[in-house]
Amino acid sequence: MLIPGLVSVTFRQLTVSEIGELATECGLQAVEWGADVHVPPGDFAAARRALDTGLKVAAYGSYYRAGVSDRADLAPILETAAELDAPFVRVWAGTSGSEECADRAPVVEALRHAVEHAEAMGTKIALEYHRNTLTDTLDSTVQLLDEVDGVVSYWQPSGGQDVFSAMHEVRTLEPVTAHVFSWGPGGFKERFPLAQRRDLWKPVLTELARDGIERNALLEFVLDDSPEQFREDAKTLLGWLRP
Repeated sequence: MLIPGLVSVTFRQLTVSEIGELATECGLQAVEWGADVHVPPGDFAAARRALDTGLKVAAYGSYYRAGVSDRADLAPILETAAELDAPFVRVWAGTSGSEECADRAPVVEALRHAVEHAEAMGTKIALEYHRNTLTDTLDSTVQLLDEVDGVVSYWQPSGGQDVFSAMHEVRTLEPVTAHVFSWGPGGFKERFPLAQRRDLWKPVLTELARDGIERNALLEFVLDDSPEQFREDAKTLLGWLRP
């Protein structure tokens, strides 16, 4: 079962309540609340405002960089996730890509530490699937999942990614969350309406729903950061998710 929603940092300029209103208007059900603007670590009042929207909390999107961030930063992140009752805390696997990283050990150890403390707080650590981290390739991500018991993965496509490789990644990782957007080969700077990548997303979403496990499909990176385009993208996503 796929839960449609959005990543709150799609609209950093909007307030928590405005994010909630937009998501509800569009028929979405869940939000990944960002830690950089909408629900900062330790800001329990902001967390309560997020809960007051009535939307399911898909995750708490932190900017904790395993192996790089101070481990003391983790405590307020996990405490805020607990206030949100977030099932996942998104973190980043360092700041270097797998080819450039000379030593994986600090990232691995920091993730093990994070998983241990997250479990004690009733949540899970989820890895952003992203360039310039140790989740920049499928092989490196699989290795990291083997190295750190209890950590799970997100998934998002690379710019202009072909359907075959995307399906292979999704089948291999079985991600808990997909960040849903449409990019050309130029990546972040070449955004399209979501409908333009129907060839990618229709089979990927079908694959994600195949086993009946609850996962999140969260909209992000809207063309021109436009709420009007977001409404169209939400309509597209919901249409793809209908049986």
